[in-house]
Amino acid sequence: MFKRLLLLAPLAATLLTTACTEPPKEAVTLPIMGERDVRPRADGGPADTVFATVPRFRLVDQAGQTITNQTFAGRAYVADFFFATCPGICPKMQAELLKVYAKFGQDPRLSILSHTIDPAHDTIPVLKDYAQRLGITDASRWHFATTGAHGEPTAKDTVFQLAKAYFTAAQPDQQAPGGFAHNGTFALVDDQGRIRGLYDSLNPKEVTRLLAEIPVLLTEIDGRKKGVTGK
Repeated sequence: MFKRLLLLAPLAATLLTTACTEPPKEAVTLPIMGERDVRPRADGGPADTVFATVPRFRLVDQAGQTITNQTFAGRAYVADFFFATCPGICPKMQAELLKVYAKFGQDPRLSILSHTIDPAHDTIPVLKDYAQRLGITDASRWHFATTGAHGEPTAKDTVFQLAKAYFTAAQPDQQAPGGFAHNGTFALVDDQGRIRGLYDSLNPKEVTRLLAEIPVLLTEIDGRKKGVTGK
C-alpha cells in the first residue's frame, strides 16, 4: 500500500503541473462580414487590412430624430428591414426583435435600427404609431427609421441600396404580400460600422444565436474602449 502511494504521488504532481501550465483559451470573437482590402504600408511593415463598413446614411426615426452612422459610434446595433403594412414576415420579425429588446433594451451599448422599405407610406406618424403598438416608447433604444421623411423621390431606391449593404434582399414585387419582397435577415453591427453577424429571423435557432453573440460583441467593444484589443 505504501509503495502504491509513492507511485501515485508523482502522477498527481504531474497532472497538477499540466493543469496549471495549460495555456488559456483564446477569447471568442465574431467574424467580420463582407469584402476586405489589404493595403501595403509605405514603411514596409505588415500590410493593413481594411474591412467593409456600412455606407454613410441619413435617416429620420419615429421621434423625428435624425439618425446617421455617428448615432451608433462606440455602440453596437441590430438592423433589419420591414414595412408597416406588411402582412407576411414582418410581424414574426418584430416579435423576434422584441426578444432582443427585452434582453438588451436597457443596455446603452446596444440599439435596434429598423428601416422601412416603404417610405412613401411609412411617414413619421405611421412609424410612431407602429412603434407604440409594439410597446416601444423610447426611440433612442429602438429606431423605426425612414429615408423619405421629407418626400425624397429617391427614398425607396436609397433604402434598397442600403439593404444590400446589410446583405438583405428587398425590392418591389406586386406578386408579394403587401407589394414588397424581402427576407428576414437581422444584421449585428459593431461600434466601427462593420457587420459581425447575419441571422435568419424566421429560424428560432438563429435568433437564439443572435442573443448569445450580442454579449460576445459587447465584450469586444468594451475591451477596445479600454485599449485591450485593436481588432
